[in-house]
Amino acid sequence: MSDLVRGESASEPNDRTARGDSDPRGLAELVKEMTSELSELFRKEIELAKVETKEEVAKVAKTGGLFAGMGLAAWLAVIFLSFALAWALDASLPRWLAFLLVGLVYAAAAGALFLQGRKTAKTINPVPEQTVETLKEDVQWAKAQKS
Repeated sequence: MSDLVRGESASEPNDRTARGDSDPRGLAELVKEMTSELSELFRKEIELAKVETKEEVAKVAKTGGLFAGMGLAAWLAVIFLSFALAWALDASLPRWLAFLLVGLVYAAAAGALFLQGRKTAKTINPVPEQTVETLKEDVQWAKAQKS
């Protein structure tokens, strides 16, 4: 309740001023302000979590693309190029050896793509670490406010 509503003028000292309270706001106003600040804080935490999650989803998509590319490249290479190359080598080598050499070349290419995909997969962290850390700080701050 304001001083003017109670009939006191702004220049007259009131009970709070006499007690030495420097903040003339009431408890309800302080609770309302704290609730508003907590709401804003949690909105920002959620926004941060969304940003972090979006970054990790992009890494997952890239990794998935690498693995899909590896699979597609290996499959198409094995089917088409191995036959073409093996038939070309068949002129100078036994047919079985020609097909074996072609298969080994494409297996090496698939292995290289797999290693690159695995390396990228190891960098993925599904837990938004920064958000978890700031939420812990928020809990500590809220506990300190109650004290």
